Amino acid sequence: MALADKKDAVMPPADRPNDSLSDEDALRARVDAAVLPPPIVGFWQRAHVQLKPDATRTVLRPFDLAYPEGFGKEPGDRVRAIVDRVAGLDDDAVTQALAYMKELLDARHRDVLATLERRVSEITAIAPQTAQLGIGQRLLVGGMFLQEYAFEAAALFNPTIVPAPDQSDAPPGGMRFICALRGIGEGHVSSITFRSGCWDGAAGVTIDPPAPLAASPRIDAQDEDGTALRLHFDSAQDVSEAVLFPMTAAQARGLEDLRLVQFRQDDGTACYHGTFTAFDGVTGRTQMLSTSDFRRFDIRTLTGRVAVNKGMALFPRKVGGRYAMIGRQDNENIWLMRSDSLWHWDEAERIVCPRHVWEFVQMGNCGPPIEIDEGWLLMTHGVGPVRNYTIGAVLLDRDDPSRVLGRARLPLLRPGPEQRDGYVPNVVYSCGSLVLGRRLLVPYGIADNFASFVSCDLDPLLAEMD
Repeated sequence: MALADKKDAVMPPADRPNDSLSDEDALRARVDAAVLPPPIVGFWQRAHVQLKPDATRTVLRPFDLAYPEGFGKEPGDRVRAIVDRVAGLDDDAVTQALAYMKELLDARHRDVLATLERRVSEITAIAPQTAQLGIGQRLLVGGMFLQEYAFEAAALFNPTIVPAPDQSDAPPGGMRFICALRGIGEGHVSSITFRSGCWDGAAGVTIDPPAPLAASPRIDAQDEDGTALRLHFDSAQDVSEAVLFPMTAAQARGLEDLRLVQFRQDDGTACYHGTFTAFDGVTGRTQMLSTSDFRRFDIRTLTGRVAVNKGMALFPRKVGGRYAMIGRQDNENIWLMRSDSLWHWDEAERIVCPRHVWEFVQMGNCGPPIEIDEGWLLMTHGVGPVRNYTIGAVLLDRDDPSRVLGRARLPLLRPGPEQRDGYVPNVVYSCGSLVLGRRLLVPYGIADNFASFVSCDLDPLLAEMD
């Protein structure tokens, strides 16, 4: 510490009174003698599972091209120029180019032909002469405007977790789950990727191997300003094949930190909703995806006075006949939002403020609230000295979630010596947890680099609250 470096400059040892310590010496002694809480409070059990980035997993996504300012006369000039070059190729050259594309793509992507045809359709809207080309030339045009993107090459972290739609092969006393993670690839662009697995209801977690192939979505519908999308993964045969990457201008720089929840509707049926931050490079806005099967997704931008800032998390059912959500509108405190509409939010009240040193800088949620016998268990994160992210928890009243019944005195999970280093050091972070009976499973990201799991019984966790 700097205290040790400055000690002698304050008062040389020979001139210091023998019967007293300087203020800095006394502080240094107290700091050296302080006993820190463990990185993981003793009731947690680690799962021997880690999810790490994999540069071999790629997805085909649009490769958009344009001339720099001052070179193209009209939008689309560069696209049309490339199409004209392809039109000038003879059959042998086209065949060679297609064979090379096939060699590159067939081993890593499902239904490449359909992806090429969708891209050709998009390019034809910009360069109508594409429609006059032969089938081989058209497919080559599609390839010119696609790129293979390693969506989790740099990092795979900030997981969220929900029960899987199909529990038919769940382990006895356990659960099948789907885990979504934030993958980072070239250009620090974030995508959403999925894994499936099993939890035995105790400390055992098993992750299914990801499929060797990845699939690109078909856009079934899109509104003019890009605030609503309908996506369909026609060819995906496993949830790990589906990759949600930026598809609109609002998402251009990434889809960040999905918080999934299995939502119980008024008629008793369940669906899945998840909020995430769509980032265009300047502004972040909250969007929500909805699905029932993880093959078809509807995505909409949330509106309203309080639909601002990152980190919103939806309650798993209506509370008092209204939708409820946790937010952080002011970048510092935890807020409770209420609305009659799932898509429009105007009401919010502050319910939890920083109290402890480890959350003095700011607080936020670590995923949607979880309903337990005692109320709503809300996992939280706090930011303290040296931008250290730790995980805590609060308990909210079941009928009136604005009432805080308890909160963790100390961080329940903080970066340990073996988990400090990574893309962003000193961070543990989660976007959602599961409860089965009286057992809690928390997947969490480490140093914005990879992910792991811990679990615990609820009773000792609740005992840490005051």
